[in-house]
Parts: sequence; C-alpha cells; structure tokens
Amino acid sequence: QVQLVESGGGSVQAGGSLRLSCAVSGYTSNNLCMAWFRQAPGKEREGVGGIESGGRARFADSVTGRFTISKDNAKNTLYLQMHSLKPAAPAQYYCAAVRKLWTCPVNSLNYAYAYWGQGTQVTVSS
Repeated sequence: QVQLVESGGGSVQAGGSLRLSCAVSGYTSNNLCMAWFRQAPGKEREGVGGIESGGRARFADSVTGRFTISKDNAKNTLYLQMHSLKPAAPAQYYCAAVRKLWTCPVNSLNYAYAYWGQGTQVTVSS
C-alpha cells in the first residue's frame, strides 16, 4: 500500500521560502506519478504542481516562476520548493500519487490520484 507523509509546513512571512517534502513508503517513487495540491478553508482543493509524462512539470498559474517540484527517487521523496510566498490564509498542502502504468498524466493537476497524504499546513503572513 502506498503511503505518503508530508512535512515541512509552517508559518513564514511574505516573501519567504519553504520546502515541503513528501515521503513515500510501501512503493518506489520512481514508479509513481506525483503532484502537490492545496486547500484553504472554505475553498476547493487546487493543484499546485505536478510531474507529468517525460518528467515535465506543470504548475498553477498563481505559483509559476516561484515554485519548483522535484523527486529524489533515491530518497523516495517528492519536494515542493516555494519561494516568494505571498500572504494567504492557512492552507493544507497535500501530496498525491498514482502508480505509473505506461506514463504519467498529461495534465498532472487534473487527475484522479489514488493516494493522498494527510497534509501539512502552510501559513504566510504579511
């Protein structure tokens, strides 16, 4: 069974940086398609960044140029590096994954992932 555990959340001032980690167990991350999502109270969950077929990364327009995503298969971990964070209400950031069949989704931010972590909270104050 694939298990995902996020970490690295916290409170940061606007303009600061955070790096989120998603540790994978029960499966090898090399054979997983993975992405990050976030959800603030009262809002729908939205895709933040994901890795797609061919290793391409896709990001939400709101974070493009400020966030990067990477996967260290040796550590079985997915990362989300966030820079120039903007003031926002606390949001839960979730790691999502699905077993790779032939390739990863064409659109990593619009896909029915099978596995989800419990989330890690990020708060950006002004």
